[in-house]
Formats: sequence, C-alpha cells, structure tokens
Amino acid sequence: MIEVKNIKKSFDGRVVIEEVSAVMKAGQCNLIIGASGSGKTVLQKCMVGLFEPDFGEILYNGQNFTAMKGEAKTEIRKEIGMLFQGSALFDSLTVEENIMFPLSMFTRDTHKKKLDRVNEVLDRVNLTGVNRKYPAELSGGMKKRVALARAIVLNPKYLFCDEPNSGLDPQTSMVIDRLIKEITLEFNMTTVVNTHDMNSVMEIGDYILYMYQGRKEWEGSKKDIIFSKNERLNSFIFASEFLQDAKDMRMLEETGRIPNHRNMDEMTGYRETDRKQPGSE
Repeated sequence: MIEVKNIKKSFDGRVVIEEVSAVMKAGQCNLIIGASGSGKTVLQKCMVGLFEPDFGEILYNGQNFTAMKGEAKTEIRKEIGMLFQGSALFDSLTVEENIMFPLSMFTRDTHKKKLDRVNEVLDRVNLTGVNRKYPAELSGGMKKRVALARAIVLNPKYLFCDEPNSGLDPQTSMVIDRLIKEITLEFNMTTVVNTHDMNSVMEIGDYILYMYQGRKEWEGSKKDIIFSKNERLNSFIFASEFLQDAKDMRMLEETGRIPNHRNMDEMTGYRETDRKQPGSE
C-alpha cells in the first residue's frame, strides 16, 4: 500500500501540486488521470522519488519514503518496477539483455538463474522465444510487453506505469491493460498507472484519482464514475456526445431500469443458438 499525504510541489515559485492525498492499495490498479498540466506526472515522480515534495509524506507500507536517506531509500526503490511511456528499451541490447539488465544491476545471481528468470517473465507476457530479437524488430505492443517483463523481473511490490497504452491501437491497448491487471492480482502488487486512455479507466480502474489544476478533484472506482455528478470529471471522461450517451445507458443498466443484452435474451427466452445461420432459410 502507498499513502500520499498532503503532497505539495512547486517549481520556480509556481505551485504544481497542492495538498494531494490518496491511499493506493495492494492488489488493485490505482489510476491517476487528468488533462495535460494537471500535475499527475509530477505526482507520480514524487511517489517514486524522482522529485522531492516541498511538503507532505509518501508512505510505502507505513514507511516514510520522503524522510528516508541513502540505503533505506535504495531498498524501497529496489521494490519498485517502472513501465515507461516510450518503453525505454536499450536499442543496442537484445530483448534478453534488456530484461536481464536489472538483474545484473541488483543481484549476484548466476547467469543461468538470471536467464531462467528472463524466460519466466517473457512467458508471463506471452513473448516466449523472442530473446534474441532487438527492439527495432518488435511491434509497439511487443515493446510494451518486453518493458513490462523488465519492470516485473525483480518481483517488485510496487509497479508504476506511465501512459502504458501511448501510441498503441485500441485492441493492443486492451491486451496491455489485461496484462497489467492480471499481474497486479497475481503478485498482489500496488500498481499505479498514469493514463489518458479512458478505456483503461473503465476497464481496470479499481481506484481512480482525478487531478485538476494540481489538486485532487475526485476519487473513486470505475463504477463510481458512472454515477458521478462532478461536472469537471464528466466533461473530461465523457467529452463526446457518444460517450455521454454510453454513460447514460450504463447508469440505466446498473440501476436495473433497462436490461443489458444478456438479460434481454434471458427475459425474452432468446438464445444464441436461435440466431439465424447463413443458409438456414
């Protein structure tokens, strides 16, 4: 679990984050959303220690990360995995070498043990057998999965993802979302995701923090968003008329006022096998 307590951060006298607090639990996907310039990236960088907050605390399982120095802070960082927006793979290294890099930096394992771990995480992200390929030979989605494999190779307790679906098509984005969700549950990690992708919000948003002009404007789950009356949140999430209509329909389904497609079939006695097949007439 990660606790953010009254974080404030300024640059050259300009306040970027103002008194933001949140609790992000293990075993769930914690999303930080907001328009460009809302402070979400600065908040995430404060959480991983890239920026030092002017005021407030970041607690990792009750330990005050912001007050730590030297080796104590390094030990927490060893428990953090990071999936960068552009994947940040080393172009001159193979997939195997990219994933093995953190193991070589932070462990004294034998080469065989490190290779076994590389193969294990590659299998987990469904990329078995690509060890010898270079990043230039991979698709955008494959690069993201390699970067995810590298992020989890040290068995982190905390996983940070910065715009994991940036530059991906909708179908590939869903694959990455599912992998992040599955890995979070499987290893009971505290996962923190910065995203602009509203599909991610509605699919994996166990906890969602909406930032507006450096402040926490709203927090809740993906289900809470459907019923939210916060005008700023609604205009950000459901910006188009189509998405607003989708929100209205989901609200009606959730309250039971209209049946969803599955319930409609049950109510009418209609079955999938009743659908006409080509050539059945």
